[in-house]
Amino acid sequence: MTNIDQFESVFNAASKTVYQYQRIVIDRILLVTDVDADTTGKMLGELRRYLAVLDADGVEWMTANAGDYDDVEGVMKLVKEREAELVITYRHLKTGGWGLPYSLGGYLDVLTQALGLPVLVLPHPEGGRALPHALKDTNRVMAMTDHLTGDDQLVNYAVRMTAAGGQCWLTHVEDDVVFERYMDCISKLTELDTDVAREVIQGQLLKEPAEYIETARRAIPEAKLTIELKAEVRMGRRLAEYKKLVQEHDVDLLVMHTKDQDQWAMHGMAYPLAVEMREIPLLML
Repeated sequence: MTNIDQFESVFNAASKTVYQYQRIVIDRILLVTDVDADTTGKMLGELRRYLAVLDADGVEWMTANAGDYDDVEGVMKLVKEREAELVITYRHLKTGGWGLPYSLGGYLDVLTQALGLPVLVLPHPEGGRALPHALKDTNRVMAMTDHLTGDDQLVNYAVRMTAAGGQCWLTHVEDDVVFERYMDCISKLTELDTDVAREVIQGQLLKEPAEYIETARRAIPEAKLTIELKAEVRMGRRLAEYKKLVQEHDVDLLVMHTKDQDQWAMHGMAYPLAVEMREIPLLML
């Protein structure tokens, strides 16, 4: 390694990504259901208690029940006409497949990708799978990603949804299957010491998100927010680890990215996780 390469490595190692807090503003919320107006009204009352952290700011709540639309295009039109900034619904809208754990249903597949708005996905009201704490409050919110460093938007949404006095978990899971594939390749290169590479690379992969979370921990009190930021940075099988983290911390709301700039399909691990996590609400950005 040349002196220039060494200098560049030292410089890059010293460079840290700093979290920038920006308050998320949500003024208009649309609840979309496939039931009648009376039942929708009851659901809205429960939602306003669950999302008291938003309701306290005097947001405008709107509803669209079964008679207000006929298809996905109809829902899209309603969202645009009412200028909603957050859409709330549940999987398998207007279908009978809510008991099957294989998809989100056609409506959500489109809404989460085409709207450009966050979509809050609730446990299906007839599913009977919601955890006891799932719709009581947002005292425990978790942001989930495999690339936390620099993802201010994800953190800002998670922070915004966390009730005062609550805990916001920032989680980053490095996929150990992918890591081992690269380590297997490195083990075949005589120029590199495999044991050293394993220790150094794994350490760096976990160090960067941990340092980013520390900058967030300093920024939140400066913004006068009365929530506690907690960290979970680890290696593992992503889907299994995310499910385990949600269970370990009794999470009330899971926040994740679903849009991918390079494809129409849902981002990364978001789809399989969203399909399997039917017990708590999911905020899909």
